Amino acid sequence: MQEYLHQLNDAQRAPVLQKDGPMIVIAGAGSGKTRVLTFRIAYLMSQGVDPFNILALTFTNKAAREMKKRIAEIVGNSEAKNLWMGTFHSIFAKILRFEADKLGYPSNFTIYDTQDSQSVIRSIIKEMQLDKDVYKYKQVYSRISSYKNSLITVKAYFQNPELMEADAMAKMPRLGDIYKNYVDRCFKAGAMDFDDLLLRTNELLTRFPDVLAKYQNRFRYILVDEYQDTNHSQYLIVRALSDRFQNICVVGDDAQSIYAFRGANINNILNFQKDYDDVQMYRLEQNYRSTKNIVNAANSVIEKNKQRLEKVVWTANDQGAKIKVNRTMTDGDEGRYVASSIFEIAMNNQVGYGGFAVLYRTNAQSRAIEDALRKKDIPYRIYGGLSFYQRKEIKDVLAYLRLILNPKDEEALKRIINYPARGIGQTTMERLTVAANHYNRPIMDVIKALDKIDLKINRGTQGKLEDFVTMIESFQVLNQSYNAFEIAEHVTKKTGLLQELKKDGTPEGIARIENIEELLNGIRDFVEEQKEIADTTGSLSEFLEDVALATDMDNDKGDEDRVALMTVHLAKGLEFPYVYIVGMEEDLFPSGMSMNTRSELEEERRLFYVALTRAEKQAFLTYTQSRYRWGKLIDAEPSRFIEEIDETFLEFLTPKTENRFKPLIDSDIFGEVDKSRLRMRKPQSGTPPKGPSDNQLKKLRRLKPVSSSSPKNFDPEEANLKVGTMVEHVRFGKGKILSIEGAGADTKAEIQFENGGLKKLLLRFAKLNVLS
Repeated sequence: MQEYLHQLNDAQRAPVLQKDGPMIVIAGAGSGKTRVLTFRIAYLMSQGVDPFNILALTFTNKAAREMKKRIAEIVGNSEAKNLWMGTFHSIFAKILRFEADKLGYPSNFTIYDTQDSQSVIRSIIKEMQLDKDVYKYKQVYSRISSYKNSLITVKAYFQNPELMEADAMAKMPRLGDIYKNYVDRCFKAGAMDFDDLLLRTNELLTRFPDVLAKYQNRFRYILVDEYQDTNHSQYLIVRALSDRFQNICVVGDDAQSIYAFRGANINNILNFQKDYDDVQMYRLEQNYRSTKNIVNAANSVIEKNKQRLEKVVWTANDQGAKIKVNRTMTDGDEGRYVASSIFEIAMNNQVGYGGFAVLYRTNAQSRAIEDALRKKDIPYRIYGGLSFYQRKEIKDVLAYLRLILNPKDEEALKRIINYPARGIGQTTMERLTVAANHYNRPIMDVIKALDKIDLKINRGTQGKLEDFVTMIESFQVLNQSYNAFEIAEHVTKKTGLLQELKKDGTPEGIARIENIEELLNGIRDFVEEQKEIADTTGSLSEFLEDVALATDMDNDKGDEDRVALMTVHLAKGLEFPYVYIVGMEEDLFPSGMSMNTRSELEEERRLFYVALTRAEKQAFLTYTQSRYRWGKLIDAEPSRFIEEIDETFLEFLTPKTENRFKPLIDSDIFGEVDKSRLRMRKPQSGTPPKGPSDNQLKKLRRLKPVSSSSPKNFDPEEANLKVGTMVEHVRFGKGKILSIEGAGADTKAEIQFENGGLKKLLLRFAKLNVLS
């Protein structure tokens, strides 16, 4: 038996050793599914399967790279290079480039990212003179994206009266026309969006049986990671490619299916056995990641889901600490609790900050956590913020590079034709766009034919347009002999981009120049890496494809000692020794927008299961009694998911609060019946009702109003506060008293806080802790 197979337990070894036939591996959280996939590929190669005949599909480039690296360690680097391994989008983009001509696309088609696609849709809505408040471009983009992922083409849309009626009911009767214009505009520009990479692959395999047969014959063994996250379009491609040999191995966990909002269909994994004959099912149920307490707590929650495959996840790890549950008054207090807890654990256990993660349901929750971490000087990193490649200056450079490869790319052209400023104004661009649409030609073609078309553009502007075209064509000539780094460096200098940014001496301007420098460094690294990979040259087209298909976690080097802040969705596939799940409240987690049906609630429960199983040693759940939502302070109640965890695995740091029913209507509207009057007997004539006695009146007069503030005779010395005293404030952190002024209730102190700056506080309200 090969040496590496000894690293597997019996449950992991069984699917690795099955060579042929359809199989499904149900892999619980932390059960070593990546190892099984990796070793299975290595085993197939050791059994004589040509790596060119193996297709492995993942959801991130990072996962593909890690697997390929591990396989290379077993079978050697030269053989591992020949594997077809990558994300769905990157593999299908590769196939589409080979076969693009069959669909009428150039092989160097541009891949539009979300921003590009939305920009095209926004232009179309404007040109069609539609109300932008009704036809919101992001909403329209999302709708078109869902149509494409459900294989509803423009033709299928107009053949479906129900869809058209639904859009009409949503006050968007022209949505089909926008969809058609968008598809036409992308085709004219030689561009595909992310959804097209799936839709067009389906079109290719359906319309061209010879192409399907070619790739069926090539991919004799197919492996799919995270199968529960596949959408309908991905499912159909995998079905088509695997249909001939049926040597398909899918790995996933129905309990971690959390992407329904992006079209993932849990039924793909639940119904896998119905799609193929004689399917072998394997279960990986031993969790190597988490403690017994965490695994058992997660099991006690997920078993509440009705729609699931049977498995019992267990672990041989230590019992571990109980899951700590903490209630705070506000989200600010929640942030301070999390920061203090992280600081304390890091100091006491000598753990680096990279071992901590704070997970939340919505991005907006990060603010309070960030504030608190900054006050404690705890370094952190937010995942899922503005990507490096989405920054303006980076998009500008990439637009030039895209235009060199694909002169039809209108989004790239519009972005940089007058940046840096060349005197080509908005009116000129509008005339060029109208002409391009009229003749159904790319804008670049219209510019080249200006002497044949009268667009009422003056000679000066025509000269500037011709100079721009000449510049781009000169770059295209250089691109034939330059690698990606050399052409990018040349472009940043010759276009005047760097000179333009150098005029801005502000910190922001300097940061933009540094970002471009970082981009060039990244391109140089890419070119060096490509030298190690078979059939690659480090060309501009290879770099742009790599950038276009980068996924959220691909740029994470994982070597920074910072607390990780991210939504639960982004945490999928990651693990940390210490995990804080914040905002565990009804209508937040589970989300109030995802509780309309049982299936939506079950997806929220799977999301919580994913969050909890990211923790290796210790998990913390926090919730607040009140939280600002949309600018209003609302009462919050603990999430049902806390209640669903078996209490033997929990430790409540604050007294447990019960979920309480909140009346939906205000009781004041009913008034109140004075029951004493109902019971009162009619007084005898001549006897007035009895009032309070003289003694009772004296007692009432002696009562003083309750004061909510501190006493008026506040004495700083009594509170041990004087100039030079080191104090700590709940919001501003540590500081030193510089001066004290005033007397009694009006005593104020000027305090220099380490992180909060200089503050003047009214001492009777300040709640300062004396440190020294």
